[in-house]
Amino acid sequence: GNQRNTHIGLYDPQTKQNEHLYMFERDLRIISCSVNNERTLLAVSFRQYTEEERVSQLLQSVSKYLTLLIEIHPINNVRVLKAVDSCVRVQFLYPVEGRITSTESRLLLHIKMYVCNDFFFFAYFKDVEQFEIHVVAEEEHRVVIQNSGQLPRARVADDLIWAQWDMMEQRLFYVVPKESKSTLKCVQFYPDENFNSILESHLDISVNDTQLKLVNFGYDYCEDQDVASKSLNLQVFTSKAGGLCVCCSLASDTPDEITYSIYFLHKGYNKTFTVSLERTESHQLKEVAFINLDYYVAAYLPGQFLHLLNIQHPDLLCYSLFLTGEDARIDMLRNSSIRSPLMSTVLDCHIGSMYAVSISESALLHLLQNSKQDSERLAALHCALLYFQHTEDLEMQIIWWISENLSTCHSFDPIQEFIIASLYCRMCPETHNLDKLLPYTSLLDWIGIIPGVTCATDIIPLPVLEFQNSKDFWKKLNSNLESVKYAEPHLHYHNNVLRREWRNLSEEVNMHALIYACTETVSRAASKVGILKLNLEELAFFTLIKKWESMLVPLFQEEDYQQQLLMGLMVAQLKDHLMRHLQYVGKKKIDQIVLDYVANLLNLVHQIMKEVWRRHHLHSCIFCFNERGSAGEFAVFHIMSRILEAANGMCLPLPPGFHTLHLGLGVRCLPLHTLLHYIDNGVLRLTETCVRKLLKDLDDTEKNEKLKFSIVMRLPEALGQKVRQVWNHPINANLMARKYVKLLLEKLGNRQCSRPVPERLSVPVEFLPLNYLTSMLAEIENQGVQSHEEQDHVNVRFVEETALKHTMTLLGLKYS
Repeated sequence: GNQRNTHIGLYDPQTKQNEHLYMFERDLRIISCSVNNERTLLAVSFRQYTEEERVSQLLQSVSKYLTLLIEIHPINNVRVLKAVDSCVRVQFLYPVEGRITSTESRLLLHIKMYVCNDFFFFAYFKDVEQFEIHVVAEEEHRVVIQNSGQLPRARVADDLIWAQWDMMEQRLFYVVPKESKSTLKCVQFYPDENFNSILESHLDISVNDTQLKLVNFGYDYCEDQDVASKSLNLQVFTSKAGGLCVCCSLASDTPDEITYSIYFLHKGYNKTFTVSLERTESHQLKEVAFINLDYYVAAYLPGQFLHLLNIQHPDLLCYSLFLTGEDARIDMLRNSSIRSPLMSTVLDCHIGSMYAVSISESALLHLLQNSKQDSERLAALHCALLYFQHTEDLEMQIIWWISENLSTCHSFDPIQEFIIASLYCRMCPETHNLDKLLPYTSLLDWIGIIPGVTCATDIIPLPVLEFQNSKDFWKKLNSNLESVKYAEPHLHYHNNVLRREWRNLSEEVNMHALIYACTETVSRAASKVGILKLNLEELAFFTLIKKWESMLVPLFQEEDYQQQLLMGLMVAQLKDHLMRHLQYVGKKKIDQIVLDYVANLLNLVHQIMKEVWRRHHLHSCIFCFNERGSAGEFAVFHIMSRILEAANGMCLPLPPGFHTLHLGLGVRCLPLHTLLHYIDNGVLRLTETCVRKLLKDLDDTEKNEKLKFSIVMRLPEALGQKVRQVWNHPINANLMARKYVKLLLEKLGNRQCSRPVPERLSVPVEFLPLNYLTSMLAEIENQGVQSHEEQDHVNVRFVEETALKHTMTLLGLKYS
């Protein structure tokens, strides 16, 4: 104040106002202060005199630092807790949200019952103590300290060299030296159970000649400068998903390099990064700042680099986003005195300002669209999907980027990564431990490098937990540790099993016949390998698929037996996998999870097609063959080909109607020789819907005849029997007659038949070879050797009529 008074206030970030708590009538250098939850008690630690002041005033016997406990509602009693020559930090314990709320605490005061408010302080003699303060409520919500003598105290920890306070979860992390290494411990404070030690983990960190450092207990700039060079630059971060990371900046012998380690305790290993600095003269302190962003940990060196590390999937380096230059700049943070006291917050210690920190969606998309490195693209893609939880606008922009960069990503398939990562983000929040069982990437390893960065990975002992009936973070952390014990990478469902089973199924049955066979044939084939063919009505996404009929992309609702069989196989495999590890969930819940997974998979494929369709300004009535395709249609055809390639690579089913639309665009966009090449190599699949429409809609010009004949010649037998009668053309009739004769003769085999008796034909024919052929075929029919043709009108008469028409056509004569 103007009168050199020292005021203590409590700032409310919502109202941006200060609530005045207490005033000292002198100018004090306050080191630490804390107010209890009810705002009735205040603990203050301050420096009384400097060493020079004590000497000049002959006050050597007076303590340098003083710690007070003050009643502030009403302003009444003041107690001296500590009078020492070492700095003391104070911190009240707060009820943890969800266990005892502030309403319950105030209620206890109203009925004049005793309430316990605990706080503990830190001193440089490396001890942590807890004081137990009992207060009694009086009229008008006033309270006074009840303890008449010395306050009861309990030893929490001793001989520590580093400590960090987690104010949100009421946890104390601290490090104690042990020979050449150190041990990280954690004490959890409970409103109803006092406190207990809950974690112990051995860290390979040298602690020789290390001074005490405190994190999240306020900040003393002068003191920090004195001990910065000899104290541990260490922080512990936790995540909502049960991640526990220890971030440590290590001393480097090379002046133009900096080294830091991230201990992923929930994974059982640590990664040590060595970064070559670009401008060593611009950085003096060389201390990396670590920032907690929940799903990510950021290692930040202003003016040099920003390294975002994925906490949930730190195994592959390509999921870490390493930025330099302008991309690595964090607005407002341009010095190295940075702390992260809370999740997604940063304290700038130089100016005393605290900032909320988050990943910028626009900046991330800009990086994704403009980066030339696969490692940055892949990390940005996964960061966008994981951090922003698949909003529709974000998905649209990612799909647009994918459509423009299909050929620029060399080490990964962007369509596969988008589908698998999106499925992971959509499904995992719904069920506990599902994130350990579903795939999150299509990559098994990463052989790329990040320029200027080297990484070494070391296996570390898993931390030891001791807790009972604990919830939330500790339960999730314990689940993560159990997964590591059972070799977590092997827990993730992988498409290799599905691909192997699908290949075996394809070998057991003739797939080309299976695609167009009747439902009974498909069911028999499915039963043979122990799966059930899925009908669309049986799936959870049936209502979703029905909506597609009115959507922009013309996906025809057709029976695709091959895709239904692949869905059935995938559902069976995934159910098997989840049942082995999620038995406590129940079969009904697992069935729903699996069906939802397949539904979301098909929906994602349709989402890609819809966004691409919209971007190229195509309309839903494009499925016709009277015109050639536009440049936009060719672009969409190319993207659908890449979707098909990605699906085949991951052995994933596609929405019904996909192959029909793909073939239709191929007919419109490709020259005939290329179209046939795509069909022969399996890129385009002949479907009944598309072939029927093709034969009906196109007239019989010379060019169209060549196209139709080329398609008809490539039809599988079962499909050919269904659609050939649609094309009323001599070429088609001739082909049908030839196949009919061939089938009859093959059925006959070595069977002998008597010489047929010529019968009167509808049209007198004087060509003896034709008379003999038709008579022999008629006799074979009479003896019961059938070709099992579905079309009843294909018989000997049809063969005779077709042969005459074909002969007359070849001779240039008019048939009557």
